[in-house]
Amino acid sequence: MLALPIVGVSAADFTLRSAQLSPAQHATRVVGAADARVTASNLGTAIYQKPDGSTYAPVGGFKDYNAGSRPKEDQPDPLASALPPGVQAVKDSTAYAKVRTTHGLLDTQLRELDTNSPLTAGLITVVRGRLPETTGEVMATTAFLKNSGLYVGSSVTPRGASSTYKIVGSYELPDELKSAELMAPPGSLLAPLDKALQAAGSPGVRPQDAYLVKVGGEGFTWNMVKAANTKGLLVMSRAVFLDPPADSDVPLYQQEAKGELGTGVSVSATEKAILATVVGLAMLEICLLAGPAFAVGARRSRRQLGLVGANGGDRRHIRAIVLSGGLVIGAVAAVTGTAIGLALTVALRPVLEETIGNRFGGFDLRPLELAGIAMLAVLTGLLAAIVPAVTASRQTVLASLTGRRGVRRANRVLPVLGLVAVGSGAAIALYGSTSQLGSTVVAGGSALAELGIVALTPVLVGLFGRLGRWLPLSPRLALRDAVRNRGRTAPAVAAVLAAVAGTVAVATYQHSQDVQNRHEYQAELPDRTGLLQTTENSAHKDVPALREALSRQLPLSGRADVDRLYVGRPGCDTYSSEPGCGRVQIMTPKEQRCPLFDAPNGPASFTREQAKELRRDWRCAEGRFNARHEVVVADEKLLSVLAVTDPGSVAALKAGQAVSFDKRNVKDGRLTLRVITDPQAVEGNGTPGQDPPGEDKVLTVHQAPDSTKGWGIEAVLPPAAAKAAGLTTTPFGSYFSLDGQASSEQKQKIAGEIDRMGVEASVRIEAGYQGDDSLALLALGVFAGLVTIGAAGIATGLAQADAEADLKTLAAVGAAPRVRRTLSGFQCGVVALMGVVLGSAAGILPAVGLRLTEERQMVRLYQSGIDLGYSSGDEVPYVPIAVPWETLGGLLVLVPLGAALLAALVTRSNGSHARRAAG
Repeated sequence: MLALPIVGVSAADFTLRSAQLSPAQHATRVVGAADARVTASNLGTAIYQKPDGSTYAPVGGFKDYNAGSRPKEDQPDPLASALPPGVQAVKDSTAYAKVRTTHGLLDTQLRELDTNSPLTAGLITVVRGRLPETTGEVMATTAFLKNSGLYVGSSVTPRGASSTYKIVGSYELPDELKSAELMAPPGSLLAPLDKALQAAGSPGVRPQDAYLVKVGGEGFTWNMVKAANTKGLLVMSRAVFLDPPADSDVPLYQQEAKGELGTGVSVSATEKAILATVVGLAMLEICLLAGPAFAVGARRSRRQLGLVGANGGDRRHIRAIVLSGGLVIGAVAAVTGTAIGLALTVALRPVLEETIGNRFGGFDLRPLELAGIAMLAVLTGLLAAIVPAVTASRQTVLASLTGRRGVRRANRVLPVLGLVAVGSGAAIALYGSTSQLGSTVVAGGSALAELGIVALTPVLVGLFGRLGRWLPLSPRLALRDAVRNRGRTAPAVAAVLAAVAGTVAVATYQHSQDVQNRHEYQAELPDRTGLLQTTENSAHKDVPALREALSRQLPLSGRADVDRLYVGRPGCDTYSSEPGCGRVQIMTPKEQRCPLFDAPNGPASFTREQAKELRRDWRCAEGRFNARHEVVVADEKLLSVLAVTDPGSVAALKAGQAVSFDKRNVKDGRLTLRVITDPQAVEGNGTPGQDPPGEDKVLTVHQAPDSTKGWGIEAVLPPAAAKAAGLTTTPFGSYFSLDGQASSEQKQKIAGEIDRMGVEASVRIEAGYQGDDSLALLALGVFAGLVTIGAAGIATGLAQADAEADLKTLAAVGAAPRVRRTLSGFQCGVVALMGVVLGSAAGILPAVGLRLTEERQMVRLYQSGIDLGYSSGDEVPYVPIAVPWETLGGLLVLVPLGAALLAALVTRSNGSHARRAAG
């Protein structure tokens, strides 16, 4: 019991320290054997960066940054010309693409790097085979081979490539073990793939370039980094990793507060508070469970302790004997637990590395930390033995030798301290929900209240005893026995209380979040409705085959085929800016546009009060800005699939008239579509309110009622209306409704057919809100059940040790054998039930405090949004406090029942008869 947490904590410490890289190891994995890794920031202006390169911002901050200065994607890369003169450099280029595998298609990072250069040493680790040397050869990461079903010696083809590549070796990225990547010599993979894709009319690949540079001397110093920042370059330097500059010498920290800069990995204060609460309660459970266990040993050894007193030993000797036992057991647990924890880390190193996704830098053993962890077991064993030692020393020699128990008065100080702790802890927790310290204060107050309830446990156990008058014989005897022996009952009940309180706290918090998420969930389609759509520009020819596959594999109750409008060639995407491509755009009448976004300077053109008022204007409703499709071409079947029951809309589509779901687009019953042929005019010049030039098509339109939901579609054109307006269409996909639920097997089959067709398409089915806390609640329930049964079992063992003489007497006078089992079962069940009831009540407090803290934070953000004009104030934050009654019911019924049945099963029904002691 004492060694188990030491195993976990020592293994966790050893693992985390080993996974934590030194600055030199981190630098090698980032820059290899070079002095620095240099990339372009893509802001097109001078920047300030953090020393480690994890964060950067434009000089002057983003508030004054003009996004129009960002370099265009088709402009030449200025990175090479901006490098310091006279440096040795190796180019490292990456891009993402689909790669054909034995299963279908896999998103893979493609990389070109001269692995024969000495500057790349340390970036990769070759696992098998060799490095690629010529065109047509690649090497793959082990993660890619595992996911793709390929192996060293296989041929692999990026989708759209005109040639195949042979895998000549496998490697791993020490910091990204789960990354799927293919690596080739420079110029042999990305450029040919880009050329092949563009020849087929598809967008090419746009690689991101970086350079590994070697400058010699002192390396790439911080002054050189700042000089490169003025050219818009982001630098990760070995010299800076090893010797970072002072905060006062980092311009970014002078421009923005260091604490406000993101680090990429963060844990919320609430999550930290929950983690601290659970860990604290776990340690409390260990102490409370170990105490009764030592009491069992002391009770079974009371005759030997009595002999010590009979031979001249006093109370000090008896206390020393029991405390020494706790000390020895704690020391053995410390040594054993630490050794097992270290051995597990060494044995499970490959598994741990695969789990966390990076290789250890080496085993990092911290003797002082491990010694501190080991001392925790020694201290816990010693503390757990204090109460049994004091109890054993207070027994008279005669009582110890004869097995009789004296009468002890209840401690009156402990309940008073418990009441004070409960009141203070509750007040602190509630104060924390309204203070700036937030969840940290809530966690501290909840822990204090928890300790107070533990101190009150003996008194609460006594109150439970008054229920015995209404119980049958066996449970009444078990309850009275538990009340009369509070010294062994109270710690076990407190241990169960702590376990259940932690479970109830986390379960209540998660369930409340689930209720909130369910309330905030916005469905993209009606329930059991889906959308098949192609996501590749050249896939319009495959849409009919995709639709047939959809009908074969899924239980459809309806299907509505939809097309989209395009300008240029059929491969032009709706929002494409490729040469020769345009778009069709809905033109909202100027007087019906939202002024916040149509003004020359956007929202900045208005005062806060004006912006706040405009947020309530019907023209500024958010629905327009969340639309996924402006215009689709379909018939009235689409309305049936989307559950649109407005008779006027259905009749309009049947009559060949367009239907609009956004009244801002319609004026005098007409809808204006602008055909934009200039791809540069599609993007405009970034000035709000300026329309791109083009030819307008004015259509008669039916406006659906405001209550009708368009599900992300602004307007539907029947095919006849599109043709009459001279608009060209191409197949896009299908909306469909299901007859029942689609099984996992059916979803996999349609995904497999899409892969076999070699088409990039997606199938999304609206299944409503899907909570993800059921597994967590189940795990918490199982944890609470195991701890509860363990604590109740220890209390039952101590009860049997105390009641051994009584049970033997019952057997001697002819009591039925089942009496022993029944009594043991009820003794265990009573302890479990008392602990679960008290723990359920105690666990609500921290959850309520944390939710009130979150509500205060959300209300503050909500009010700030209103004050700044970013919100209309119509949607008040919804932060409910919901109790998971099903979880509580399971704990209150199943856990005590399981503990009682288990105790009854493991208890022997027959015992030896008592013999008269020798005179």
